[in-house]
Amino acid sequence: MSCGEPHETECSEVLDHLYEFLDREMPDSDCTKFETHFGECSPCLEKYGLEQAVKKLVKRCCGSDDVPSDLRSKVMGRIELIRSGQAVPEHDVTADVSADVTADVTAENPATG
Repeated sequence: MSCGEPHETECSEVLDHLYEFLDREMPDSDCTKFETHFGECSPCLEKYGLEQAVKKLVKRCCGSDDVPSDLRSKVMGRIELIRSGQAVPEHDVTADVSADVTADVTAENPATG
C-alpha cells in the first residue's frame, strides 16, 4: 500500500512495523517519524486505525485469558519465516496452539476436562 506521494518514512516501512508502533515497542524517535507519516498519508492512517480497532477488540474480548507461555514464540517464529520469504511448514501451528490451550485449561480446571 502506498499513497504514491514521497515521504521521509516510506509507507512500506510504516506498515512493516505497524504493530511495533501500536505496542510502543520502538524508540520514541521512530514513533515520532510514524506519527508524522500518519499525518501525511491517509491510506496508512486508515490502516493504523483499523489495526488499532482490531487490537482493542481482541483485548476487550480476550484480555482476561491467560496465554500459554510458548504461544508468543510460536507465532513470532511463524511471522519471521513469512517475512524472510522462507517456506512455511505445512504443519498447522494453530493445531499445536489449540492443543496447548486445551491442556492448560484442563490442568487448571480438571472438572472441565
